Amino acid sequence: MNTLFVLLDGAEDHPNPELGGKKPMEAANMPFIMSNMHTKGMTTGRGYTHLFLNEFFTGHPPLLQRAVLEALGLGMDMDDRTAYRLSPARIGDGMVRWAYDSPDFCDDLESNIMGNFHILKKYDPQIKFFINGRAILTMKSDNVPELPGPPVDAEYVKVPGELGLLVEKVAEIMGGITDYPWGCGRFADQYPRFECLDNLKAFSDSPTSLGVCASLGYDTEIIEDLDERFPAAREALDKGNVFLHLDEIDEYSHMKDWRRKVEILEHVDKKMEEYFSDCDRIMYFIDHGTSSITGEHLPIEVPFWTTFETDIGEGELVPLNTLIPRVLK
Repeated sequence: MNTLFVLLDGAEDHPNPELGGKKPMEAANMPFIMSNMHTKGMTTGRGYTHLFLNEFFTGHPPLLQRAVLEALGLGMDMDDRTAYRLSPARIGDGMVRWAYDSPDFCDDLESNIMGNFHILKKYDPQIKFFINGRAILTMKSDNVPELPGPPVDAEYVKVPGELGLLVEKVAEIMGGITDYPWGCGRFADQYPRFECLDNLKAFSDSPTSLGVCASLGYDTEIIEDLDERFPAAREALDKGNVFLHLDEIDEYSHMKDWRRKVEILEHVDKKMEEYFSDCDRIMYFIDHGTSSITGEHLPIEVPFWTTFETDIGEGELVPLNTLIPRVLK
């Protein structure tokens, strides 16, 4: 019987004074998800989704950098190329500050990146934009700089070479707003997936999770619209195991918008009931906390639960690198 794995990305949180000391997930009305839990355990969270998922599916941390995984998730060529994750940011006063308000200016940001893309011409650059001005850039270059990444604002590090010229040119045009690179790397071998979890298809709007799955040989499909992901996952569940990634929960946390986080959790519950009320094997899990108070990731112990019986005791802490073999035992 096939299993549906549902990632409630960043659903853990700080207790919120605006919610009477409850966390958004505790305040949200989620009768379908919460009503049918046969296993309620805990596992070790990780600071980023790709770190969690790689260990979840293989038992090991990733050998590939974030940008490489996302390039694979977007179907980009990584043969003899270096990948760079670009995230909207503001640079100035010696700092790089991550811009989670990028929906307000992402069209202009993408236009200015492409208007100055000729700066990278000699490296045969290729770029794909995705959520709110984020992008993956690949080039025929050996330059793999170590640069600060989100979500925590950091001291500005000048990006070397022509890529740095592009970053600063766009910032000059847009009053400090630019796409700043991080998570850079080149392709390497990947750990094999767990033998007990085969025949899986992944659905997400995030090239991060799709890249992890693609690197392990799983089928993937990027679906940007949240509501469209549910029927696609339901259809695929008749043919094999399914991984359904709900990235929007994390996005509202980064925006420090606890109201929308509560709303999206309640919306997810309704959609799960609409499409999966007849599904006997669902595993819900969380990769990390994301504070809707500070906007930062919380690498803490995180809950998981299943709608089917396992040998895991209530509240038992199962190490992440053994979680899938225990659940599917």
